[in-house]
Amino acid sequence: GSLVAGNNTIAVEIHQNTISSTDISFDMALTGNAITASNVLIPYNNSWKYLDKGTNQGTAWRASSFNDASWVAGSAQLGYGDGDEATIVSYGTNASNKYITTYFRKSITVSDISQFTGYNLSLKRDDGAVVYINGTEVFRTNMPTGTISYTTRASAASSDDGNTAQVKTLTSSQIVQGTNIIAVEIHQNVNTSTDLSFDLELKAITSSGGGGGTTATLTRGPYMNSALQNGIVIRWRTDVATNSKVSYGTGAGSLTQSFTDNILTTEHIISLTGLTTNTLYYYSIGSTTQTLQGDANNYFKTMPVAGSTQKIRVMAMGDMGNNSTNQVNVRNAYLAFNGTQYTDAWLLLGDNAYNTGTDAEFQANFFNIYQGSISKNHVLWPSPGNHEYAESSARQADHAIAYYDMFTLPKNGEAGGLASTTEAFYSYNYANVHFVSLDSYGWETGSTRLYDTLGKQAVWLKQDLAANTQPWTVVYFHHPPYTKGSHDSDTDPEEVNIRQKIVPILERYKVDLVLCGHSHLYERSFLINGHYGTESTFNPTSHALSSSSAKYNGSANSCVYIKQATDTRNGIVYAVVGSAGQLGGTSSGYPNNAMYYSNSTNGGALVFEVENNRLDAKWVGADGVIRDNFIIMKNVNQSTNVPITAGSSTTLTASWIGNYGWSNGATTRSITVSPVASTVYTVSDGAACLTDVFNVNISPNTLITLNKKENQVDEKAPR
Repeated sequence: GSLVAGNNTIAVEIHQNTISSTDISFDMALTGNAITASNVLIPYNNSWKYLDKGTNQGTAWRASSFNDASWVAGSAQLGYGDGDEATIVSYGTNASNKYITTYFRKSITVSDISQFTGYNLSLKRDDGAVVYINGTEVFRTNMPTGTISYTTRASAASSDDGNTAQVKTLTSSQIVQGTNIIAVEIHQNVNTSTDLSFDLELKAITSSGGGGGTTATLTRGPYMNSALQNGIVIRWRTDVATNSKVSYGTGAGSLTQSFTDNILTTEHIISLTGLTTNTLYYYSIGSTTQTLQGDANNYFKTMPVAGSTQKIRVMAMGDMGNNSTNQVNVRNAYLAFNGTQYTDAWLLLGDNAYNTGTDAEFQANFFNIYQGSISKNHVLWPSPGNHEYAESSARQADHAIAYYDMFTLPKNGEAGGLASTTEAFYSYNYANVHFVSLDSYGWETGSTRLYDTLGKQAVWLKQDLAANTQPWTVVYFHHPPYTKGSHDSDTDPEEVNIRQKIVPILERYKVDLVLCGHSHLYERSFLINGHYGTESTFNPTSHALSSSSAKYNGSANSCVYIKQATDTRNGIVYAVVGSAGQLGGTSSGYPNNAMYYSNSTNGGALVFEVENNRLDAKWVGADGVIRDNFIIMKNVNQSTNVPITAGSSTTLTASWIGNYGWSNGATTRSITVSPVASTVYTVSDGAACLTDVFNVNISPNTLITLNKKENQVDEKAPR
C-alpha cells in the first residue's frame, strides 16, 4: 500500500559509523505481489489540475504538449454545490450565469503496457463530460453529438448528482508506454445549475486467465432481445471488463454448447445463432473463467415458424420505471398469475425509466426491479416514451439517449416484417401475429414525427402493414389516441394528431389491437372504427362495432368481439396500460366514452394469448385481481356446404376454440359423421354467441356399366 499508481520515487540515505570508515556499499531489491487485473492507474479521490475561468481553451489544452503549469491542483471529488467535494472549483461571480465548462488534466506514466490487455475507465460527472487521452477523444457521456465548444451545454441535467459511475472499456492501444495525459471537460446543462461534480478512476486489465484475469460482479441483467427462429441476443453488464461467454442447451443441467467473444468489455452483447426453431433453451452467462448466473430459471424460447397457430402468451407494461411500491406489486402479481407458463414476449410501452431515461435511472428503476425475476427469462420488445427522450427537443432530434445503447432491436427485418433501418421503430412476426413497435415522440429526418404521414416512420408503417400476411396485427407505442387519464387525448397534441392521422392507417390495414401507455391508468375500448374527433363526439351506435363487453363469461351482453374477413369496416380494440409503475390521475370527461372499462385506482399489466383465430386478454391488477378481460375471434359463425358421396364419412370442425354442443350431442371441437342422407349439423358454444352450420350433402354413386358384346373376344378371329 506504500506505492501509488504512476511514478514512485525511491530515496535511500546511507550513513557511516565514523568519518574514518574505510568502505561504503549500497544495493537494494524491491519485490511485491504480481500485478493484479484491476491494477489502479488513477484511483478515485486523486489529485487533478484544473482550470475554472470560464474561458475558451480550444483544443490545445487536451494535447500532451500543453503546458498546464499555471493551472491549480486539487483532490477529487472536484466541484461545487453538493457538499461532498474535496476541492471546490469556481463557477464565476454571477450565480445566474455560471461557467458552462470546467477543464481537468492529469499526467500518468505507464512503464510497461505489454502486461495490460485493456483498461476500465469509471467517470463520475455532473452534468456531461468528454474524456481525452493524449489528445484523442475516448469517451463522451450526456453530451450532444458533433463538435464540442466551451459553450456547449450537456444534453440533460444529471439526475444522480454525479454519484453513479459511467463506465467505459478502453482498448490496450489507447494508453501508450510512458507518459499519458488524461484530459476531461465537464459541461453544465444550464448556466444556473446548482452543482458540478467530477472524479475519475482508471484501472488496467491483464490477460491473466483469458477472461480478464479478474472476478467480475454482475451489475445488470441478463436480459434478452430479438428472439428469432434460429437465434437470440443475450445482454448483461459487469463492474469490470472480461470476455463474454454464454453456455446453452435444451436441458437445465445440460448446457452442451457455448459461444465466447474474447473482446474485454463491461457491456456484454452475445448473439446466438444456429438454434432450433420453436425450442426452449437454458443458458448461463459469464466469462471463460467465471459463471455469473445460470440455473433452471435462465431460459428462452426461439420463435415458431411464422404463421404457426400455436398458442403464444404476451405481457405488456407501460410507464413502469419509477421504483415504486406499485411497480413491485404489479411485478409480483404478474409472476403469481403467470406461474410456470412461458411468456413469449414482454412489450414495453414507453416511459420505462423515470424521469429522464438515463442509464442510471434504467439501472435503479427498471433493471434492479426486474432482473432477478423477469428479464432473465422474458424476451424484451420495447418502445420509447417521452421520458426516454428526457422530454427534450434536442434528444428528440439527435436520439442521443441511453435507450438506444441498452437494447438490440431488429431494425433490418431479421425477425419478419419490413426493415426500418432504425431501432426507433420496427416490426416482427411471432407465430401468426405481426407486432409493430412505434416511436410516438422522437423526431425523424427533416423533423417529422410518427403522425407526419409523409415522414419516414409513417411511410414505413404503411408499407409494413401492406406487406403483412399474418392473420393478427398488434401495434404498440407510447401516446394513446383515446384517453381521459393523467393525459387528455382531446387536448394533448401528440394524441390528437395520432388519432386524426395514424388511426385511419391502422384501420385501413386491419390492425386488431393497439397498446399504449403515457396516461397512468388502465383503459380498454369497445371494438371501434371511425372515431377521429374529441371524446364528446364518440357515438356508440356509429363508432362501436359491438356494444358487448367481450368478457364472454355468461353475463349479459358479453359475447366475444367477432371480426370476419368480409367486414367492410375494421374494428380495433385500444388499451392504455400505463399503470405498471406510475399510477393515478384523470382528465375532465373521465371515463372516456370510447372505453368499455377504465380504472385509475389500481395498477396492473395486460397479459394476452393468441391461439389460431382466438385472442384472450386479461388485465392483472397489482393485487392479483383480474378486473377486465376481453376476447376477440376471427372468421367464426360459419355456414359451410360439405359435399360427400353416399356411404363415406367426413370430419366437421367448429370454427372457434372453446366450448361445443353439437346437434348430434357431441361436445368435442371436431366430429366425424357418415349420414345416409343429406343432413344439417350445427354446433354452438352454449353461450348463444357462436354457431356454425354444416350442410352435408350426399351425392349418389355413379356406376359404370360395360357393354358385354363390345368387350367380347371373338374366338374365331386369328390370334
